[in-house]
Amino acid sequence: MAASRRAAPHPEFVLMYRKGIPASKIAAITRTAETTVRYHLQSAVRADPGLRDQHHAALTAPAPRLTQAGLRNLADVLAFHQAEGRPPKSGGKTARERALGAWLNNRRKESAAGTLSPTYRDGLAAIQGWDRPSTRKTDDETRWQQRLRDLQALRAAGGDWPRHQKTDDMHERTLGLWLHGQRMTRRAGKMNPAKEKLLDELLPGWREGRGHRGGRTRTAGWA
Repeated sequence: MAASRRAAPHPEFVLMYRKGIPASKIAAITRTAETTVRYHLQSAVRADPGLRDQHHAALTAPAPRLTQAGLRNLADVLAFHQAEGRPPKSGGKTARERALGAWLNNRRKESAAGTLSPTYRDGLAAIQGWDRPSTRKTDDETRWQQRLRDLQALRAAGGDWPRHQKTDDMHERTLGLWLHGQRMTRRAGKMNPAKEKLLDELLPGWREGRGHRGGRTRTAGWA
């Protein structure tokens, strides 16, 4: 649609201007004549005289800070998510998890305010839904999906079904306990049908495990 047909003020132009983007850049981004953009912004300023002050404040706002401690926290949050299948919580069991949970909460606030550092935003994108406050239900679902992906990766690499006992490998034990739990849930008739179908499709033979003819040769480290 041609810019001249847009009702003034156009919300997209106003939002970009409010975030500190000058009219000339808005015109370039939206491929609109600069005179047209300025016309819309003038209309917006007449309706909201404080808009220009907000534009200048955003224009002079300092860039989001990055610190070495923050980058370490980012790496630890990602590692925690990989190991636990969920983001850390400010009410977690250990002091380190509580610290990481508080750090993550602050990043959520920055994300909502539009002030989050692109470095943090790009790194945390690996955690689906990280910017939404966690609940017990969402944590459980996130953990379930992560365990499924981890077990898929193991099987795709030729690994045998992981054990939940008689192993010193903590990663194998973690996956083994999860898989054992899925089998027990199914035998008790309490498994979500959608999850059972997903397991059947992505991990054929999961119900029987080791010794089943669908099993694969064990790889080094999973003896």
